[in-house]
Amino acid sequence: MALSPFAFDRAKPKQKPYKLSDGDGLYLFVQPNGSKWWRFRYQFDRREKMLSFGTYPEVSLASARDKRAAARKLVAEGIDPSVQRKADKVTATIAANNTFAAAAQDYLGKLKEEGRSAATLKKNKWLLEDLSAPLAKRPVTEIKPAEILTLLKALERAGKRETAHRLRGTIGSTFRYAIANLKAEQDPTYALRGALLQPQVQHRAAITDELELGGLMLSVEQYRGRTVVGPALQFIAYTLCRPGEARLMRKKEVNWIKAIWTIPAERMKMRRPFQIPLSKQALAVLRLVWDDSRDFVFPSQSSLLKPMSDNTYNKALRIMGYDGQMHVAHGFRTSASTIMNERHMAPPDVIEVALAHQDENEVRRIYNRAQYIVERTKLMQDWADLLDQFKQQHTEAA
Repeated sequence: MALSPFAFDRAKPKQKPYKLSDGDGLYLFVQPNGSKWWRFRYQFDRREKMLSFGTYPEVSLASARDKRAAARKLVAEGIDPSVQRKADKVTATIAANNTFAAAAQDYLGKLKEEGRSAATLKKNKWLLEDLSAPLAKRPVTEIKPAEILTLLKALERAGKRETAHRLRGTIGSTFRYAIANLKAEQDPTYALRGALLQPQVQHRAAITDELELGGLMLSVEQYRGRTVVGPALQFIAYTLCRPGEARLMRKKEVNWIKAIWTIPAERMKMRRPFQIPLSKQALAVLRLVWDDSRDFVFPSQSSLLKPMSDNTYNKALRIMGYDGQMHVAHGFRTSASTIMNERHMAPPDVIEVALAHQDENEVRRIYNRAQYIVERTKLMQDWADLLDQFKQQHTEAA
């Protein structure tokens, strides 16, 4: 017979445990120490079994009755409530351990296995571990779009629109990898499409006036800071390589006989080795800094065993009077692209390969892997000669 809540409230401990029944297998088990436990007895597979629903009054009478109804429903469906409870606990434990931090490590491991560059791994690690820190302990199955949007909007308000877009994409990639491995069921970033403001495109500062570029080359040539910095900037200008590719350059990558520098695949955005023909001027720069006792061609000031740091180039340019609004190290590539195309120094495809740009057409990129070595060898020498001509013209105009 069902009892009222008052009956359970008034139940006092006795010398021996006793039961107060609420019917249909539910009863309150009152112990001598005063504790009151909800118990539910049921028959399953011709055996009598028991479940505990917690203590009273922490678990109210209404809640205990709800638990009884749910358990009786499982029995009616041929499911043992005790077995189901254990399965639910296992599922909950797996979900608790299946956190975003764990999913992020899985995704970063995938990138590493695919041979992504150190720079790419570092950037993704920053996005997933630092910027996504508030999500780290959250089970991936419980993360909602609103949680991610909060992170993204904070970046957007700070003026970091591009970072916000990149973070959304990286978190999305992490979830999609988790889904593919049956560790998540949906990607919450999908609902955030169009939620962010478009990034404001900021082109890297670069001098494209030929006379001014000649003045810059003279300043670089005359720079009297650290021994290898000026030559490193000259080398970037002559070869059109990315600053990061130059600072990590190792002596074994240079073939003096063929006048070719081969950059390993792991340092290239295109993920395959890339050869750069070396002009006479570029070879002269290498001879100036070459040291058989070290591995890196352009080493760090603090240690010859380490490469030059990222910000060394632009710091030197600022000392020369070229701030970030006028010209940056990466700007030499823009200068070359602009002037080469304006002067029609080579077909556009050759210039694009000289800059190590990937074809935006994915199908064409797969089938067209031409490196145009012969054409680029001529182009690199023509470009180096042109830079020398710009220097001469600037001197004469001064």
